[in-house]
Amino acid sequence: MQVYLFLADGFECIEAMAPVDVFRRAGINITTVSLTSSITVTSSNGVEVKADATLGSVDILGGDALILPGGYPGYENLKKNDAVGRAVSLYYETGRVVGAICAAPIVLQHYGIGYGRKITCHSCIKDDMKDFVYTGKPVETDGSLVTAIGAGHALDFGLALLEKLCGTGAVEKVKPGMEL
Repeated sequence: MQVYLFLADGFECIEAMAPVDVFRRAGINITTVSLTSSITVTSSNGVEVKADATLGSVDILGGDALILPGGYPGYENLKKNDAVGRAVSLYYETGRVVGAICAAPIVLQHYGIGYGRKITCHSCIKDDMKDFVYTGKPVETDGSLVTAIGAGHALDFGLALLEKLCGTGAVEKVKPGMEL
């Protein structure tokens, strides 16, 4: 099993690292992917993180799940990257898991992916998501699409992604080590 998580300059740390932590605890291979030629990516709060790979060095199209963290201007950088749009579109069209948290669901809107699906997102883009059914829930799963409202629900987002990909049993195995 292979999961990819995109890191664009300006990403929100907790929205990226919570899913990474959850998947690694579950023994699932998750690779963080920088959108630039550098593995060093700077978060929205100035924290530098070293990605596992760069976009040009991995075959992102061969994974089982793709995760988009929010953060500003991270979600704008995701939206502007056509390779991200193509990958998200392919994953969605082939029924693979796509996760987007905070303002990252704007990528779905921008590339016309998943229209009509139930989603949740940060209030800053809610009005832009007219082609979706906005629920306002902390985490929303509709088919293979998992969305979350923001940083405060990043752990719930990671657990929902793990459940969607691997089932409830995988979630129950990681919870004790996290005191959940």
